[in-house]
Amino acid sequence: MRRVGVLSRKRILAAPWFQQATGNAVAEYIRLVWNTGRFIIEPRDIYERFAAEQPVIAAMWHGQHMLMPFVRRDPLRAKVLISRHRDGELNAIAAKRLGLETIRGSGDHGAEFHRKGAVSGFMAMLSALDDNCNIGLTADVPKVSRVVGRGIIMLARESGRPIFPVGIATRWRIQLNNWDRSCINLPFSRGALVVGEPLHVPKDLDDSTTQAARSRLGDALDAVTARANALAGGRRGEASRG
Repeated sequence: MRRVGVLSRKRILAAPWFQQATGNAVAEYIRLVWNTGRFIIEPRDIYERFAAEQPVIAAMWHGQHMLMPFVRRDPLRAKVLISRHRDGELNAIAAKRLGLETIRGSGDHGAEFHRKGAVSGFMAMLSALDDNCNIGLTADVPKVSRVVGRGIIMLARESGRPIFPVGIATRWRIQLNNWDRSCINLPFSRGALVVGEPLHVPKDLDDSTTQAARSRLGDALDAVTARANALAGGRRGEASRG
């Protein structure tokens, strides 16, 4: 009986109607957090900068990206990279409801790279940037929190587009004890959206300069995340890598 119960639960979680309803509910919760929050935007002219530089690559740390849909403002187009995992399906439904287009794919290590659609996702992001569409994605190596992967650096190199590091925080939030220290932002809170200076990646990268670019982006993401936490009234230590 216990096994039957587990199988039934899995079927429900995988059912399209359940995923659609849950994804829509997640989207409306995120909208509630944003609409009831009191957000500081720093710098104040960031949307003018985005418009002048677009298309751009907006990067955030994994687990800190719940409010990423609200980095975009009309009439700017944006696509976000979302994994093909079942949890990714919920995120994709929520993102679409909040006005974002999606690209399904993910990065990984070794033999998993092709199976999980990293190559197709990378090519789709290049195509979107070429079509004057902005891209949003998390910068971390898959399942390794606060370590910038090679993928986002290669995307900037091949596209010639700048990476803008983004940090969003709310004072009231729940921080989970999982691999990426996910933050669940809470409504009716003070918050901050902080964007750093753009990182331009040259075409002629080698291994050492690629690593240097990864380190620079990691430092920049730490800085904007810490600044967002400080402006929102959070604890500074929550932004540190470990």
